[in-house]
Amino acid sequence: MPQLPIYFFSEEVSFNIKHKGLLRTWLRNTILDEGQKLKELNFIFCTDTYLLSINQQYLKHDTFTDIITFDNSDKKDEIVGDIFISIERVHENSITFNVPMQDELHRVMIHGTLHLLGYPDKGKSAKNLMTSKENYYLGKLGY
Repeated sequence: MPQLPIYFFSEEVSFNIKHKGLLRTWLRNTILDEGQKLKELNFIFCTDTYLLSINQQYLKHDTFTDIITFDNSDKKDEIVGDIFISIERVHENSITFNVPMQDELHRVMIHGTLHLLGYPDKGKSAKNLMTSKENYYLGKLGY
């Protein structure tokens, strides 16, 4: 079976994600379940400062964040995107929320994927729907 077009990179941080094949299948299945096609999805794991510079340059926000998602698709219902994730922020959040680092990382990964699928998270009802979708798809990860 050919490799799914989901790629993992690191910038300014040494990080190697576990269970790549399982995660690729899970993310692809999420995209298909939502009625869309996967063309290419890149996860770039980085430092807080790397993500802060992206946040400042592209979004004009001067704050740390755990994730920034860029939708690069040309066609509706076709997923092409880059998801930048601060490993430092995910680690800190895992401590704050008292969850394993891997679980927090998976939540952030599915959060970015859901953004590419068209789910916003601004406002109470959008945030509630996003959390509900995250929980639903995290339940399908199952390993």
